[in-house]
Amino acid sequence: MNILVAGATGAVGRLLVPLLLKEGHQVTGVSRTPEGVERVRRQGASAVQADAFDRDALRRVMAATAPDAVIHQLTALSDADGETTNRLRREGTRNLVDAARSAGVERIVAQSISWAYVPGETPADETEPLDLGAAEPRRGMVEGIRALEETAAEMETCVALRYGILYGPGTWYAPGGAVAAALAGDPNARLLANLEADVSVTSFVHVADAARATVAALGWPSGPVNIVDDEPAEGRQWLPVLAAALGVPAPEERTGRQNEARGASNERARSRGWEPEHTTWRYGFAAQDV
Repeated sequence: MNILVAGATGAVGRLLVPLLLKEGHQVTGVSRTPEGVERVRRQGASAVQADAFDRDALRRVMAATAPDAVIHQLTALSDADGETTNRLRREGTRNLVDAARSAGVERIVAQSISWAYVPGETPADETEPLDLGAAEPRRGMVEGIRALEETAAEMETCVALRYGILYGPGTWYAPGGAVAAALAGDPNARLLANLEADVSVTSFVHVADAARATVAALGWPSGPVNIVDDEPAEGRQWLPVLAAALGVPAPEERTGRQNEARGASNERARSRGWEPEHTTWRYGFAAQDV
């Protein structure tokens, strides 16, 4: 299959490109920087430089590459830039989908998130609605996800992968990353994360498992799918384990909870043949590579 990967140098993209090549796919990675283009080419794939906010550039790229499928991994989360990430989810997705449809592409796999559901007491499955009634700043994030998924769903086949919190190489949670800096007391650490040892529930997924799910999703039917490990957990459970793995102090335990932090179920993904190799953060955190 001829596949175009938008956001090919992000935390998922950099692991995804080699997996796609290994499966025998023809891959073109899109990056907005010359350095990103060169990185993709070193992995053995074709690469083009284009900005997701440039509609005309994306149309030219799509026409030239004529992919069978598009994989959407566009974010600005490496810079902890929530505003630009929301804009990419709204405007970047619109530009990408319009360009794909103009070139006759029928399939898209898009990166979404698993913590945008309405509040609840149990891990959310994909039948739960998004939390569109949330107060700001959460509302802006949820609206960005709604726009991303609704726009991507204009394609004939659209799989929205609702990843859990990503950890592993290239993420905030890797050794030496932003979470380690924040837990060590660095006031300049840049991240968008809840690091309270409270009873808020989080679902994680190792970035390598997210990349594997993305490859598998090229053959899945349309719809959202949670991509998370097997053990949603409270902050007071996972934060001490993470802190120990990173060699930094653990925060003090608290009693509060973010109501929307409920975790997610991976039952649908498992029913489609995917299962995480890192089944729980309990050993996954300690096994992280930089």
